[in-house]
Amino acid sequence: MEIWRLPISASQRGKLISAGYTSLSSLSSISSSDLARELKVSESEAMNILKVASHSRGSETSNASCSIVEGAQSAWDMLHDEESLMHITTSSADLDNILGGGIHCKEVTEIGWSSLSLIVNSVLKYKLTTAFGSESIIFMLIGGVPGIGKTQLGIQIAVNVQVPNDFGGLGGKAIYIDTEGSFMVERAFQIAEACIEDMSEYNRFLRKDFQECKIKMLPQDILENIFYFRICSYTEQIALINYLDKFLSEHKDVDMSLWSQVKVIVVDSVTFHFRQDFDDMALRTRVLSGMALKLMNLAKRFSLAVVLLNQVTTKHTEASFQLALALGDSWSHTCTNRIVLYWNGNERYAYIDKSPSLRSASAAYSVTARGIRNSSLSCKRIKMM
Repeated sequence: MEIWRLPISASQRGKLISAGYTSLSSLSSISSSDLARELKVSESEAMNILKVASHSRGSETSNASCSIVEGAQSAWDMLHDEESLMHITTSSADLDNILGGGIHCKEVTEIGWSSLSLIVNSVLKYKLTTAFGSESIIFMLIGGVPGIGKTQLGIQIAVNVQVPNDFGGLGGKAIYIDTEGSFMVERAFQIAEACIEDMSEYNRFLRKDFQECKIKMLPQDILENIFYFRICSYTEQIALINYLDKFLSEHKDVDMSLWSQVKVIVVDSVTFHFRQDFDDMALRTRVLSGMALKLMNLAKRFSLAVVLLNQVTTKHTEASFQLALALGDSWSHTCTNRIVLYWNGNERYAYIDKSPSLRSASAAYSVTARGIRNSSLSCKRIKMM
């Protein structure tokens, strides 16, 4: 059970969530005095909160004992499920190829980006201490560099998830959680127009019998199926992640009652507020771990893809430099797949840094007026699906 469902006052629930307690299990090993100090409440009030949580946890355990046993799945069934899963195209055939077909459903994919050059001599160096106490160095180009396209890729995925099943897509909807204020609705409209034009071309050359589907889909229809949330603090972000379970349940697929119409959740970016608003690093680690676990459960339960856009720094270890995700090494283990976007000369590249099923590989891509596409230096024909 999540904290927001506890039968306590709204102010108490808010204090718990702000302190990083998002589930009953997170309260299982804390004393009333420690909880009172963290929430800034009296010890008697903290004892009452723990008593309610303990009672609710006991009821939840007794009710769920049978479902835990019955929920076992054979490895053969798991293999069949994975082979039947759909992917969300990125609109770049080269990028889709290294991703095994596109963004995977039922998985959490983290896309980190580097706005820095790998040439050490051309940068300024600043030392800082990361969340886990290790010393690292961030490199920033003097005067800055053009955008790597992480938000463009997030918008592209939110649009492409709506490609109908007849055209090889999922025909789903998207949730876009914007923590930086970087979402551009005009840009989303441009990408939606290009997506429909691509489907029209696909229809004209390969699937002439889907003329009616092509006419019915308009750019405004695509924008209406992107649920946008603007987040201005880490407490809002935590509250929204906890609310998504209810939101997805309210948007169930008519044909598949266990699945949601929403097929992808994009968080841009997942670490923005957590890099600025936290002084207690242990608390931040606990909050992020709970949020990551919640997102993984949503991906599995509703058979959707979760895409977390993150920032990348350069870490200095043993006289060498290497790319590392923001928030330290512990956070890097929370996602199934990790992709790093970087510059190599004038070309944008995506590199698969971590995946249990994909080999490490890189692919060039371009950000065009039509959205994400193959690299401008590639002579290959862009493959829509």
